[in-house]
Amino acid sequence: QVQLVESGGGLVQAGGSLRLSCAASGSTVRFNLMGWYRQAPGQQRELVATISSGGSRNYADSVKGRFIISGDNAKFTVYLQMNSLKPEDTAVYYCYARSVWGSNFWGPGTQVTVSS
Repeated sequence: QVQLVESGGGLVQAGGSLRLSCAASGSTVRFNLMGWYRQAPGQQRELVATISSGGSRNYADSVKGRFIISGDNAKFTVYLQMNSLKPEDTAVYYCYARSVWGSNFWGPGTQVTVSS
């Protein structure tokens, strides 16, 4: 059974930075896509950024130029460097991975709070 575990969330002032990490364990399944979603209170879960096994990156418009996604396929890890954080970035951030067979996996989430 694949497990995703996030780390790196916390409280930061507006304009600050945080780096989220996600590690997959429990199986040798291969992923063709990994990334991050977030969900703010009372809102739907939304895509933040994804990175494919080929290195292609996709970002939500709201984070372009501020967030950087990177990954290490060999270590089954994905990172999200978040810079110039804004209060509206406050949310629970979820790690996501899709296996080459199309199965979706989610981490339990990590809270990011940006104070103004």
